[in-house]
Amino acid sequence: MVTWYLGMQRFVTEGQHLQLMAITKEQSGSYECIASNDISSPDVRIVQVTVNYPPFISKARGTGTRVGQKGILQCEASAVPRADFEWYKEDRRLFSGLNGVKIENQGKQSTLVFFNVSEQDYGNYTCVAMNTMGMTNASI
Repeated sequence: MVTWYLGMQRFVTEGQHLQLMAITKEQSGSYECIASNDISSPDVRIVQVTVNYPPFISKARGTGTRVGQKGILQCEASAVPRADFEWYKEDRRLFSGLNGVKIENQGKQSTLVFFNVSEQDYGNYTCVAMNTMGMTNASI
């Protein structure tokens, strides 16, 4: 008999395979496989399952900032593989180091920093998160 565990969740199979139908990202993790019979001690193996999924933006926010102050817009996206980020003002892509802005990407978070906010900086900004599974965006 072969028994599989994901945390406290138990799966019993007749053969050596565990088939996960319509898998979700919550089913990612370390699966413990225990094969046992009446003759010898159980054989235990760990199998790491990674579920790839497109980005989902969980947080998109900005700080209300006055002219002459430092301004920050933040975007956070969960994704596997990890998302790449792009920032846009209206339909124009922004690049770090140009026009007094800096883009900092760290893990699942991207930050757009304005060192000295001007009136021209006010407007609609879009954070785009993308990976090989898809893309999404949020406006700030």
